[in-house]
Amino acid sequence: MVGDWESRAKAKREAILDSIPEKWRLQKIPSPEEQKDVTGSYIQQFLNDKEIAITETDAVGIAEKVAAGEWSAVDVTEAFCHRASLAHQLVNCLHETFFDAAVASAKDLDEYYAKKKKTIGPLHGVPVSLKDQFHVKDVETTMGYVGWIGTFEGKPDDPRKGTHESEMVRELRALGAVLYCKTSVPHTLMSGETVNNIIGYTWNPKNRYLCSGGSSGGEGALIGLKGSPGGFGTDIGGSIRIPAAFNGLYGIRPTSGRLPYEGMANSMDGQNTVLSVVGPLATTARGVRLLTKAILSEKPWLYDPGVVEMPWRDAQEQAILDILKSTSDKGQLSFAVLKSDGIVTPQPPVARAVSMVAEALSKAGHKIIEWKPPSHKTLLDLTFKTWAYDGGKDIHDSFALSGEDISPQVKSIYGDKAREQFTAAQIAANNVDLRRFRKEYMEYWNSTAQETGNGQPVDGIISPLAPYPAARRKLYKYYGYSAWVNGLDYTSVVLPVTASDKTVDKYEAEYTPIGDLDKDVFDAYDADLYDGAHVSVQIVGRRYTEEKTLAIAEYIGQLLGK
Repeated sequence: MVGDWESRAKAKREAILDSIPEKWRLQKIPSPEEQKDVTGSYIQQFLNDKEIAITETDAVGIAEKVAAGEWSAVDVTEAFCHRASLAHQLVNCLHETFFDAAVASAKDLDEYYAKKKKTIGPLHGVPVSLKDQFHVKDVETTMGYVGWIGTFEGKPDDPRKGTHESEMVRELRALGAVLYCKTSVPHTLMSGETVNNIIGYTWNPKNRYLCSGGSSGGEGALIGLKGSPGGFGTDIGGSIRIPAAFNGLYGIRPTSGRLPYEGMANSMDGQNTVLSVVGPLATTARGVRLLTKAILSEKPWLYDPGVVEMPWRDAQEQAILDILKSTSDKGQLSFAVLKSDGIVTPQPPVARAVSMVAEALSKAGHKIIEWKPPSHKTLLDLTFKTWAYDGGKDIHDSFALSGEDISPQVKSIYGDKAREQFTAAQIAANNVDLRRFRKEYMEYWNSTAQETGNGQPVDGIISPLAPYPAARRKLYKYYGYSAWVNGLDYTSVVLPVTASDKTVDKYEAEYTPIGDLDKDVFDAYDADLYDGAHVSVQIVGRRYTEEKTLAIAEYIGQLLGK
């Protein structure tokens, strides 16, 4: 299969663009200098009033409008296909489009509604985008690898080619969702920037000097441009939360085993110490809730042996709402604030966002304490080892299929070739060390009951998600603020907080970096360049607290006026 990989990549890149109807093609793509921000009024100029109304409604609103018969599934689908087409031309966020199949599905949904006067499920007529790890019938999955073009995960003669669908895809169809595109990823999936040799680089639509995040960067950029009301990404070191944060979205990293991963493509498949998990990103917290709750209503534990039998728990969510509504002292939650992990100090916009959330909660009567946990350096060392168990063999084998170049972002982690693999004994030892550390961290969390004033440990942790509002190209150097959550397998929800402001977001004049990594982050900061970029934080909860953590994040968003 090794051949002229550049020609194959170019042909695929052009095929993606050619799949966009001519009527939706842009005559000129402005440079970042000409148009830094292509969200809002910029992209709206290419849409009619009805398309704007549809695409700027969140997933819950769309489901309600379609269920009430006010909007047809076809009209909604065509509007999002149009806006997704514009988004791709502006920021390179799509790997696959299947608009005709989507419209056909929407027609079937409209016919069902016309006959039955009801919807087939809670996502009836709601367009849902998918990261290019999901297998969809008659749609290619490249995961950013040139060597996977025309194959099934690099295997040209695999009988699953063109026919296999991931379990969650089946469930989304059963719920009434309309699937219409798959979004860009960095080849290997192991980067906070989305770059590959097929589509190039996926830019941040709010600030096209910055990245869209990774590895679900296409999802983040597409939803950020409202070319999708919500979609699904995956997260092994921050890959849902980073794009959500960088694009001003809500996103959830659930605990492993909560949502179905069965039948999806992946890197390092079989590495089970720190599992990749699947979760939704959306424009609103209630959109994230709808997508999560809908999937759980399909009882995925009956179809994916890795899923825990845990339906959506209204009681856990209601318990938080009851506390928040209470006027007594019991109507108080408690939070810990992680200002710095001691390795890298968040850049000024991120530090300000963390403070804004803590201050808003404190003003609303909630208890705030400082988070001083066991060493995050130890935790990260244990977590990052899992990414190297196979010495990079899996990803280098995929690169070897075509002989393509490895992006600098990935090469900085995995080098030019595979390295020595861990032995079974070394993997077992790392697993034991990580298990012991998780126990130590749990005991520390429990100990906060002595500080909260209500005899209960903190309800969540307010933490940076990345040290950057959004990273500059080739400068995403530190994953510690996202990967610690993966190492502990905690639940985490990202919420937008503010925008970078060059007039206030400045390092103190006498600031001295903690070490080399901190210096990299310090040197990458440019207040003028970042001005206007989204700034977000994450709310971290214990394992399997998706309902509770999402309710808290939505509440904080309301406090902040989001």
